[in-house]
Amino acid sequence: MDQATSDLRRDHAAQGRVTIAEAPDRERVQLFGTLRTVTLQPRGGVPALHAELGDGTGVVTLVWLGRRAIRGISAGRSVTVIGRVGPQDGVRVMFNPWYELRP
Repeated sequence: MDQATSDLRRDHAAQGRVTIAEAPDRERVQLFGTLRTVTLQPRGGVPALHAELGDGTGVVTLVWLGRRAIRGISAGRSVTVIGRVGPQDGVRVMFNPWYELRP
């Protein structure tokens, strides 16, 4: 485990936050982590911005339908998101989450 992962786990424990690994499916959760990748992947002809959020315990794919870009959403950025996580094709996904950019 690298230092960044260790720091994220310690931060979650100190704040009493739910980690990605602990997040229950289909229930509203608040997650915090760092965006690992941000890509444009159209779905059925509609633009969709995909971002991988990692917190040291797991990864969830964030998908904003109808968006080509979101100002401030970029790889390496820390964010807090709120929404429902669900499995899709073997990947944990959160559609159109509310988000807050973190310093």
